[in-house]
Amino acid sequence: MSERPSRMVRGPGLPEASPFQRLGRVHALMIAGEAIMAVSLADSLFLSISPDAARTQVILFLAMSMAPFALLAPLIAPFLDKIKGGQRFVVMMVALARAAVMIAMMNYYDSLAIFPLAFGALVLSKTYAISKSALVPTTVKSEKALVEANSRLGQIAGIVGFMAVVPAGIIQFVSTEATLFLSAVVFVIAFFNGIKLPKVQIADKPVEELEWQELHSPEVLRAARTMMVLRGATGFMFFHLAFWLRTEIAGTVWFGVAIGFASLCTLIANFAAPHLRERMKVENMLLLSVAMVAVGGLLSGFSGRFFAGILLAGVVNAAAAIGKLAFEATVQSGAPDANRGRAFARFETVNQMAWVLAGLIPVILTPSGSRGFYMVGLSGVAGCIYFWRAANGANWRKSPRGSTGSRVSQAINRVRRSR
Repeated sequence: MSERPSRMVRGPGLPEASPFQRLGRVHALMIAGEAIMAVSLADSLFLSISPDAARTQVILFLAMSMAPFALLAPLIAPFLDKIKGGQRFVVMMVALARAAVMIAMMNYYDSLAIFPLAFGALVLSKTYAISKSALVPTTVKSEKALVEANSRLGQIAGIVGFMAVVPAGIIQFVSTEATLFLSAVVFVIAFFNGIKLPKVQIADKPVEELEWQELHSPEVLRAARTMMVLRGATGFMFFHLAFWLRTEIAGTVWFGVAIGFASLCTLIANFAAPHLRERMKVENMLLLSVAMVAVGGLLSGFSGRFFAGILLAGVVNAAAAIGKLAFEATVQSGAPDANRGRAFARFETVNQMAWVLAGLIPVILTPSGSRGFYMVGLSGVAGCIYFWRAANGANWRKSPRGSTGSRVSQAINRVRRSR
């Protein structure tokens, strides 16, 4: 079986784009639109309002942004998975909604209405990420190609994000409205490209016992919970730096530098992660990821300087990128009978909630720079301890007298034999 989807040919010398290439184009456009929006917000009330005034707004809308993932996703996602083209429809509607939000921002970027619009854009962004996770497995033909596909999408996001910032920054000198309009145009183009995505059915039947057992095996749960720690650390750092840097002499300009540096580190990690996987086990990659967060957080907390926070943002985002590839590989090997599209979408939903919940912590507690960095470091330490104990527990449970792990393995084998 080919590791990469082949191109279909409609005529002599006219190769048609593969499903993954179509998804890659949509992903590039969605990332570009989001990067342009981020540049436009630099001159809006969203960043210029005082931190104390913004804090209440951010707490309110972050809490509200959890509702779609906590309540609606578990109800709507199974329905969409059964419909042919259901997740493609979500991607298309999100692109159109993002364009509409950009148009609305053109009229309200200097008023408090920018807050619900910005957090509406956040919810739409997270919704797209979940649907994309469901679609990726349908565009490749092998397990190895799936890991490569997710890595390539991460690389596309990093490169396109940097490329989009340059024209957006130039247009921003003309007017914020012009930058927002450019973002709207990009999202509209993403909508039309979304029409070309394969009209696939993610899952044609409900979760069976074997799939449930595999996705709840000790190895998969350990990887999933470690990934939650990593995603939570990225959410915490984003909002911690957003508020703390604005109270320091660094200001919003350095917050932009932090976001840019974090994106660069994510890009580098997405290029490096496949090579790391060839040289070490995925379990060691996950442990390395949380160890990076632990060491980076503790060292940054000891320094307490704003540049240490910027470096930590890069370390945390790089660790999350490396951990994501290791997590995906763990799910593939540990749950070979699971529906990949459905499984990755569910895990992504939980990870998005972890990002939002962790983001609420620095907004509510308002820690100083060093204390916030120490909190990140301690979360990494806790992640390392959990991973080590879970790994050693899994080894113990492989023995005949092991309890939980052996029962799960026996249940999986029993279900497989009965099929």
